[in-house]
Amino acid sequence: MTRWAAGLLSAAVAAALALMVVSPRVGGQQKATAVTAAGSGTEATATAAAVTSYAPAATPYARRFAALCAACHGANGRTETPLTPVLAGQPALYVITQLFLFREGRRSNEAMTAVAKTLTDDDLRGFSELIETLPPVSPPLPTTPPDPIRMARGQALAEQHKCVFCHGAGLAGGQQVPSIGGQHEDYLQASLRGFHSGARPAYTQAMTAAVSQIPPEDLDTLAYYVARFRDSAGALTGK
Repeated sequence: MTRWAAGLLSAAVAAALALMVVSPRVGGQQKATAVTAAGSGTEATATAAAVTSYAPAATPYARRFAALCAACHGANGRTETPLTPVLAGQPALYVITQLFLFREGRRSNEAMTAVAKTLTDDDLRGFSELIETLPPVSPPLPTTPPDPIRMARGQALAEQHKCVFCHGAGLAGGQQVPSIGGQHEDYLQASLRGFHSGARPAYTQAMTAAVSQIPPEDLDTLAYYVARFRDSAGALTGK
């Protein structure tokens, strides 16, 4: 990515994060976020207020999610449709950034762009906050056990290339970093290849810098490992 393109992307992301500064109520819950600047770039941190209870059917954005998003992403935020990411439990700050990038044409996907272009700033906040409340959903049990050699190699790659530094030891992410443990393997493959080639923009240079150092032949092994990753208790990681 050129310095000029990176500057445009940084400006776009800063605008998306600004949408989170003052957030309206969603389902009776009030959330606030803070955006701080550090060094030459903008770093965002989101601190959610205490959440009491959540009743999906009682919120307007839950109904809109069911009507607009569930057909592709699943009513609970997980579907086995190829190349369709798991949304359940993704951090609101990450989700609103991706929606903003789709809406502004910074990230390319025909279906998502068509939907995102219809969304207002309030919609971006509403959908992102709703998605964050969806509980993580475990994938179907594999028909065959994971290959221990590929899993060991994938773990070594994740540690070597600092995946755990940003996404956490449990690959659960947080704030502006997505949860990736248990994500669909084909989506992970496509994402890693996109970051590696520069076709998919990263909202910080950290992701591009890390993935660019991974040999292309190792990208699928890393995706294999992350898709099958479970925590120490054997459960799918996530929020």
